[in-house]
Amino acid sequence: MSQNEGFKRFVELGRVVMVNGGKDAGKLAVIVEIIDHNRALIDGPSNGVPRQVASYADITLTPYVVKGLPRSAGSKVVAKLYEKVGVQAKWEASSWAKKLAARKRRAELTDFERFQVMKLKKQRRYEVRSKSAKA
Repeated sequence: MSQNEGFKRFVELGRVVMVNGGKDAGKLAVIVEIIDHNRALIDGPSNGVPRQVASYADITLTPYVVKGLPRSAGSKVVAKLYEKVGVQAKWEASSWAKKLAARKRRAELTDFERFQVMKLKKQRRYEVRSKSAKA
């Protein structure tokens, strides 16, 4: 049994992470330097995440990696490679980002919009049941 069996995302230089808490919650950043077993230096100049030390408990590893990122790279280098790899486009096309966007949209619904969703669900349920009863 190999040592890495079962794991696909590792803490490494260039790994794109999503910040979980604080004012930058939900934004993407890149691991620029690994400090120790509990913390990493992250930077997200394209998304407005300032260069900061983040605990691994406060970030989530994504499947995307910015290849060729040197250790302790400056914000300009990180932004350039981030854009070159096209991480933002890949992220927006992922099902993870789509679920987060749908969750956010649903949380922002007004009372009347929630009522409309309920009525549409009832209407759809009625259509499905009537067609399955005929079949």
